[in-house]
Amino acid sequence: MDPAEAVPGFHIVAVRLDQRGETFGLGERLVGHHLVESFFGDRQQPCPQSIEHILAFPHRFPPHAAIASDKVPVRRSLSASQVLQACFTVFLDTPNAALLKSRCRPSAESAGRQSTEPENQVTRVRICVLGSTALSVGGTRVRMPPLTTKLLLRLVAAEGEAVPVTRLYRELWGLPHDGQVTRAHRTQVQQRISELRKAVDAGEDSASPLVRTEQMLSGPYPESAYRLVPDRDRLDSTEFIELVNEATCSDPATAVVLLNRALGLWKGRPLQEVAESDFAEPLVRRLMGTLDTARGELVRAQADLGHPELALPVAEERAAGRPDDSAAAAAVRSLRRRVRARRGDEILRREFTGISTRLVVKAGDLFDQHDANMAVGFCDTFDTATENDVIISRDSVQGQLLDRVYGGDRGLLDRALRKGLHRVEPSGTEHVRDKPKGKRIRYPIGSVVPLSLPGRRVFAFVHCRQGNDLVTRSDRDDLRLSLECLWADVAVHGLRKPTAIPLVGSGLARVELELEQLMILIIDTFLASSRSERHTPELRIVVRPDDLHAIRISEVARFVEALDHHGQAPRDLRGRLLDSATFTAKGHAPS
Repeated sequence: MDPAEAVPGFHIVAVRLDQRGETFGLGERLVGHHLVESFFGDRQQPCPQSIEHILAFPHRFPPHAAIASDKVPVRRSLSASQVLQACFTVFLDTPNAALLKSRCRPSAESAGRQSTEPENQVTRVRICVLGSTALSVGGTRVRMPPLTTKLLLRLVAAEGEAVPVTRLYRELWGLPHDGQVTRAHRTQVQQRISELRKAVDAGEDSASPLVRTEQMLSGPYPESAYRLVPDRDRLDSTEFIELVNEATCSDPATAVVLLNRALGLWKGRPLQEVAESDFAEPLVRRLMGTLDTARGELVRAQADLGHPELALPVAEERAAGRPDDSAAAAAVRSLRRRVRARRGDEILRREFTGISTRLVVKAGDLFDQHDANMAVGFCDTFDTATENDVIISRDSVQGQLLDRVYGGDRGLLDRALRKGLHRVEPSGTEHVRDKPKGKRIRYPIGSVVPLSLPGRRVFAFVHCRQGNDLVTRSDRDDLRLSLECLWADVAVHGLRKPTAIPLVGSGLARVELELEQLMILIIDTFLASSRSERHTPELRIVVRPDDLHAIRISEVARFVEALDHHGQAPRDLRGRLLDSATFTAKGHAPS
């Protein structure tokens, strides 16, 4: 940009660069070319080895007062970041900013050269200090000696400020015997700086090194100082703080995303290797405070979004770190009450994210699950008569289906069953003299009839046989087969709704299995079916409250928690897990 074309109301400041493209002694007029580039978003000509560059500053800053303001103290040598922070903070808010930027474009030659460069030419460096220190270049871990690692952490702890070489020696090597840091001592620091530069500046743009050398006055003579200037993508602590700060000003849904991303960066106590040093204490304290803020904000955001169950573990973790904070403990109690109120009578829940379904075991009434399909077990004759409890007990699930869903209208239920059974081939028919009471057409174990209700289905499935003596009988193999057929039919006719099922086989079917064994069998067949085809977002096993005392629900929970996100156990443990309640499922013998 020609000085004659400068934006009205701006003062002109000359910028001189040395042959390495770094800043040097022009007193208050010191700026760095690499920061000019980052501000204007392009590479200006001439190149960094040039003598003069032109910048325009806001008219409210006289030529030399810009860096003599309250923001930046006057020194003989100032860093580029200090200068630009003081000058551009005000400049960016002025209408002239866009005009000046539009006039500072790269030449056609420069633009053409840049456009042909591959975007991934620069190898990315990543410095992680939230936990054990880790340095990677291009995704490959770089090992550093312990003292070099501490030197890196000292520069990180400076948070962008330059640290004189004598201070680095005293804080990392210790105070010399005579109290004087000599040239030999400074050489030791410089050797470590060289090691650090080889590690962190590998593949970086030479015009923008991460470790920079400056000259500053800390006595009668200037001395070297070193500054670490990584951007957000290169230093996890900076990214962590910025994500949390951004989240505090965001809507709840966005805040949850940002805060989870930030907390995912946290691997342990920050700056672990130097955490007890005085120089590390301010940054460590700030990061720990930001961690507490992140957890608190995530709890509030999840609660605002109506997810107390997701907010609870974060609130518990936060309260554990603040044992004397009554407000944190109260927040945990409040969330627990909300979760219990939401889950109602749930006694077991497990999400299986790999197959997009969940398991819920709850105490309650099957016929109160109005948001779910129902699975109701029948005998092989699909009997429905409940008079005097001779053929079917009025208290059985089939009997309750007749009374509570079909209003006691046996003819209506029988017609619905006959309609569905048109597609099922009977397995036989009994003679009237052999079976004088009840229905006489038999259907195979595993036969399923979907009965339509408004917005949902009742799946009537055969899981037991009724003898001519009207006694029903079943066994483990029959029950497994009937459940496998049930889940296959739910996949076709289930409307992708939750499916509620009682503890089938626990009553008059006389399956010789313990209640927890029956529950494990239901769960195991359901998960196996869900792995091959998704059919329902939730299996809901509804247990009558009076039966809870007879179920070792902890055995079921132990089985369920051992499964992976696809509902599978490790191959070498599967048989043993299914045996956990003295039960081995068919086809899953112990390894």
